[in-house]
Amino acid sequence: QVQLAESGGGLVQAGGSLRLSCVVYGRTFSSHSMAWFRQYPEKEREFVAAIDWDGPSTFYGDSVKGRFTISRNNARNTMFLQMNSLKPEDTAVYYCAFRYAYSLSISENDYDYWGQGTQVTVSS
Repeated sequence: QVQLAESGGGLVQAGGSLRLSCVVYGRTFSSHSMAWFRQYPEKEREFVAAIDWDGPSTFYGDSVKGRFTISRNNARNTMFLQMNSLKPEDTAVYYCAFRYAYSLSISENDYDYWGQGTQVTVSS
């Protein structure tokens, strides 16, 4: 069983930055990967970024490429999302996700566990 706990959301002005964290609790293995998704009201979750746990492989959605950076600290069982140059359209609930597979995936259906979500609001 794995549990995920996000933090770091909040209100920021356009052009500002936020850093989200996701702590992983429970039984994890080296062969897994994680991701960030976001969800707008009454819409499907949108892929933001993914990272594997053993190596430096990362992948980003087109809308955040060059502005967001996904990273992890294995010693702290924590994944991060550094969000820079934020735009009002980045306003959403952000979720971290975990899957027992090494390969990266952009599909929410491939993930086994989810955090509770953290609200990010960017004002214009």
